[in-house]
Amino acid sequence: MADRSDNDNVLDGEMVNHGDTGLVIPDSVLPSVLYLLPVPKRPFFPAQVQPILLEMKLWEDTLKRVGEKQNHVMGLLYCGEDNAQEIDPDSAPSIGCAVRVHHAHQEKDTAQIVVQGLKRFRIRRWISRKPPYIVEVDYPDNIGERDTDEVKAYAMAVIRAIKELLAINPLYSEELKQYLSRFSPNEPSLLVDFAAAITSANGDDLQDIMDTLPLLRRMEKVLLLLKKEREVAELQGKISEQVNEKINKNQREFFLKEQLKVIQKELGISKDDRTADVEEFRERLEGKQVPEAARKKIDDELHKLEVLETGSPEYGVTRNYLDWATALPWGVYSEDKLDLKRARKVLNLHHQGLDDVKDRITEFLAVGKFKGTVAGSIILLVGPPGVGKTSIGRSIAEALGRKFYRFSLGGMRDEAEIKGHRRTYIGAMPGKLVQALKDVETANPVIMLDEIDKVGASYHGDPASALLEVLDPEQNVEFLDHYLDMRFDLSKVLFVCTANQLDTIPGPLLDRMETIRLAGYLAEEKLDIARKHLWPRLLERNGINKKRLSINAAALRHVIDGYAREAGVRNLEKQLGRIVRKAAVQLLEDEALVLKVGKDEVEDFLGKPVFKKEKPQQGIGVVNGLAWTAMGGATLGVECTRVHSLNRNFKLSGQLGDVMKESADIAYSYVMANLKAFGGDPAFFDEATVHLHVPEGATPKDGPSAGITMASALLSLALNKAPKSGFAMTGELTLTGQVLPVGGIREKVIAAKRIGIKKVILPEDNRRDFEELPDYVRKGVTAHFAERYDQVREILF
Repeated sequence: MADRSDNDNVLDGEMVNHGDTGLVIPDSVLPSVLYLLPVPKRPFFPAQVQPILLEMKLWEDTLKRVGEKQNHVMGLLYCGEDNAQEIDPDSAPSIGCAVRVHHAHQEKDTAQIVVQGLKRFRIRRWISRKPPYIVEVDYPDNIGERDTDEVKAYAMAVIRAIKELLAINPLYSEELKQYLSRFSPNEPSLLVDFAAAITSANGDDLQDIMDTLPLLRRMEKVLLLLKKEREVAELQGKISEQVNEKINKNQREFFLKEQLKVIQKELGISKDDRTADVEEFRERLEGKQVPEAARKKIDDELHKLEVLETGSPEYGVTRNYLDWATALPWGVYSEDKLDLKRARKVLNLHHQGLDDVKDRITEFLAVGKFKGTVAGSIILLVGPPGVGKTSIGRSIAEALGRKFYRFSLGGMRDEAEIKGHRRTYIGAMPGKLVQALKDVETANPVIMLDEIDKVGASYHGDPASALLEVLDPEQNVEFLDHYLDMRFDLSKVLFVCTANQLDTIPGPLLDRMETIRLAGYLAEEKLDIARKHLWPRLLERNGINKKRLSINAAALRHVIDGYAREAGVRNLEKQLGRIVRKAAVQLLEDEALVLKVGKDEVEDFLGKPVFKKEKPQQGIGVVNGLAWTAMGGATLGVECTRVHSLNRNFKLSGQLGDVMKESADIAYSYVMANLKAFGGDPAFFDEATVHLHVPEGATPKDGPSAGITMASALLSLALNKAPKSGFAMTGELTLTGQVLPVGGIREKVIAAKRIGIKKVILPEDNRRDFEELPDYVRKGVTAHFAERYDQVREILF
């Protein structure tokens, strides 16, 4: 960059005269060397007068030097759409605009200068290529005669285009006034530059106008820009009109509605919010058979609503109460479809096996057919998890053609969930039963009370006791919800309850229900369920084509035996789901792959089997027992051994409950008292320490059904003789040798079959339970029945 004094000398030295005469007019004398400032976004035109904002830290030196000059002239050069900080001499345009600075004002780090465009300049040479930028320039004249007819015609076209813009958008008129106050309208070059400056064209298009020196060519380009500007302005005008029209229409409607309300009120024909609410509630009751007492209470509340102020808290409470009371299906019943063939078809469609349950439900519907209505019965489905209790409830509703509503009682501790809160409480709500009836809109739905064995009691009350009124056919004719405080007839509702076990259900509640047991599935039933229901459903749910992924019966049987041996099929579905997910990854990686899952591939997907094939235990002092658990039936091996003969002692292990410890003590006492009669040494137990153990010590065990099993293990030890192999047994023993009946016979027989035991010993009183089992459960099982322990001994020894 040249030295400051040299540059100043250059700037002071050379002036260019642009007149024809020898007389020099100050405005027309422009320097041949200029300081430059960059302008972003749009170039500056000779016809413009407007303020420019600058950052002082960048351009303070340039402004100071321009201010020191007598004529205050400098150059503005367009520097691109967004680069306002610097000028690149190699890529910058060669044509800019010489301007005179009229006013400068500084505030903090920003300066505002008002500049007036004077004339185009063309850069001949860069004197300083860094700020402050200095260039040597000349001032090119317009190419072409300005007074020709063609130029005048174009000038008139430009003026007409500007007038059209003014008509559309009045904002342009201010700029036009400024132009007319400073320049002669007879200057076509300035007119064209002004026309370009008022458009919203982009910076590059406007620089093209600056670079075009031939007047006619520049006029053509500007006319095109003006045409585009007019189209944009017209479009904006249309949009504004549409918006204004919409706003005006809405305002008009609002005012008219308000006027209408006032007129209706004056004439006494208006309906305010309160009247509309009252009418809506009265309309809801039309066609419903509301009992007299309930009708009187609702009418009283409606009368109260008519006199209350809409803004009062009491109004909201009363309105909410009436909303519930009038929404209930008073006397509205759906028609039952009591077609037994259809019912059987629906039940078979969704459930494999469970024939005894299906028969019981069919009997229930048959009785309903004779009575003309299905009512007055509460069904309790009891069984281990995953056997389909909830889905059977849905199937009953579908078979009957009734609406279905399910809610879970698991963990419920507040009786208000059943019977509602009193209206005096803030946020009071009716109970779940009233909510169910409102949702289903009929007074005879199927309502499922899931997990009735898991209701809890707390200081809020006892929900199980609150259910006594609901589930008693004699009482629920006049069920009273605390919130409604009106009697509602629940006798037509069919209640279906589910539970995993009966122990935790209070006796009075259990007494009101008809128990149907679901014992779980045999391996063959599970295979059918997996093949017909679970596998197709998993493929559909995961969007996989059955042609690309299939599984054979051997693989399904391996999954059932090795990974999902529990009574239900929920875990089986999880394991099959794991196979489908892992297979999906392989199918995505190879789009041509077709997977057929066989027994060998199962372990690749699921790892090593969780369950190994159980073998019945054998040997002296070892007997297989049968037990019932909430997860289904199970086999229990009972072992006993003589530890030493130093002193008499009886030791128990295996995490046994109190009832089971009592059974062991009874068995020990009974065998010891009768050992001589059984052919053993009566002194055996007098000096022996005997240890009796039930394996799987981590699993708590309790129940009265292991008496004869423990006695048989002790007798085997005392006689030093192994019992006959292939037997499993269940039954409670008394001190006098009687064998008492036990529960869960179906589950226990299934558990025995699962591990390959074909012979079972059961109490004589359970003969009826065994004979009532379905044929497919009894098939292959030989049952021996004992009334006294002597009969058990004869069978085993």
